[in-house]
Amino acid sequence: MTVVRQVIIDVPEKVLLAERMDADAFAREMRVLAAVKMFELGRLSSGRAAELAGMPRVEFLLALKRYNVFPLAAELEDLESAHA
Repeated sequence: MTVVRQVIIDVPEKVLLAERMDADAFAREMRVLAAVKMFELGRLSSGRAAELAGMPRVEFLLALKRYNVFPLAAELEDLESAHA
C-alpha cells in the first residue's frame, strides 16, 4: 500500500487571479512543475517524478518537452563523463 501525505501551501488569491486558475487547477500545475524541476535537478527519478505529477511515466517523459527539459540529460552526462 502506498502512503500519501498531503502538503498544504498557502497561495495568495492574487496569484490565482494572475494565473487565471482555480485552486484545484493551480495545485495540479504546481505538482507537475515541482516534479519536472526535481527530475531536472536529479533529485527524483522519472518514475518518482511521474508519481508526484500524478501521471504515467511515459506521459511525464513526453510532457518534459513542454518545459524544455531533456528526458535523458543524466544519462547523456554519464556518457560524456565516461568518455572524457
